Amino acid sequence: MPAEYDKSSALSSTGTPQPQASGENPQVPAQAPRVTLWKMLLLVAGPGLVVMLADTDAGSVITAAQSGAQFGYSLLVLQLLLVPILYIVQELTVRLGLATQKGHGELISATFGKAWAWLSVSTLMASCIGALLTEFAGIEGVGQLFGISPWISVGMTIAFLVVVVGTGGYRQVEMVALFIGLFELAFIAVAVAAHPSAAAMIAAIRSQPIHNSAYLFLIAGNVGAVIMPWMVFYQQSAVIDKGLNITHLKAARLDTAVGALITQIIMAAVLIFTAASIGSTHGHGSLNTVQQIATALTPILGSAWGRVVFSLGMLGAALVATIVVSLTAAWGLGEVTGYKRSLAHRPFEAPWFYGVYSACLLLGAGIVLSGVNLVRLTVAVEVMNALLLPIVLGFLFLLARKALPDPWRLKGRYAWLVGFIVILTSVVGVYAGIAGLWS
Repeated sequence: MPAEYDKSSALSSTGTPQPQASGENPQVPAQAPRVTLWKMLLLVAGPGLVVMLADTDAGSVITAAQSGAQFGYSLLVLQLLLVPILYIVQELTVRLGLATQKGHGELISATFGKAWAWLSVSTLMASCIGALLTEFAGIEGVGQLFGISPWISVGMTIAFLVVVVGTGGYRQVEMVALFIGLFELAFIAVAVAAHPSAAAMIAAIRSQPIHNSAYLFLIAGNVGAVIMPWMVFYQQSAVIDKGLNITHLKAARLDTAVGALITQIIMAAVLIFTAASIGSTHGHGSLNTVQQIATALTPILGSAWGRVVFSLGMLGAALVATIVVSLTAAWGLGEVTGYKRSLAHRPFEAPWFYGVYSACLLLGAGIVLSGVNLVRLTVAVEVMNALLLPIVLGFLFLLARKALPDPWRLKGRYAWLVGFIVILTSVVGVYAGIAGLWS
């Protein structure tokens, strides 16, 4: 077992010492200089945007495309309803990280004990491996669109990601992830170019096939595609590794809110252009390959441009999520084992951290290269995320009630609202997932 990690020895991306991870409340500087919210946002922005762009990963894109192809615009309203839920969940994550200066697994261990921390991290690792399968599935599918061997496309991706994370600090990794993730915005332009019918949207939203098992399965898939265990762990660790503290809370909340809105707009855009193309001509049809999803853009942009735009969006989604998910696994496991886990350390200084990161990449790639059905696997992974929601959201809610210092603790009417949302989201995800699986 690696030696216990002393966070006081790690430096943030700005070169300043990280706050101590003791049980004491972090001290707010007595005379911090006054800056505007927008200037503060420029300093703080990153963790929220990155995790939200990663949330719209290859698996989420495939799930949204499957939803549009099979049920047209029926699931569009769900994408909008998930915006405030996603923000509420991740805002608690930000609050916990900034106020306690502890990662999610570390905080569960300190509050509830080591056994509960291992349970939480076990769900995290299952979610991370599942997510990596969907990312590499998307990357492999894009490569096949251009006749590139899966071994080459996946192999080059692993090499690129190992170099990016192994040679840069947190800030560099964050900037690379943001740049890559911006390619996802191509899906929004495609949705606009598809000229969706407002009348068809309204009719589909009014007619909800809730007795259809495939529809329930996709409800669970979409909920699991938006609220994932690894997002909670990543953002809580990222705000700490970036060197932020509770004085940055307002700007960090805005960073998270903007990210939540963008990610769901992208999800809605994918659903819209597949509903307007495949869904309008082959209602209740099922997608079996990533290539079939790319053909949804052919009537809108033509064959050549359709492939290019889809490839850019899918690669952006898959690559930023692969970075985030792999780092989350390495951070999360380190929080319960105690090994060094900061991007401020070089690989030879934190071999376990970088070893877990690389091992996750290789494991996910190996399973995908085995030849499984990628679309079905992807939706199944998102349903698994939905089934894990009671554990993930339950721990998050309890930590916000017990582990936060009093000024930032979840309490009052807002606590009741959050508790209701946590229960409702968990019940919907689990019920829809089980109903879809058993029917």
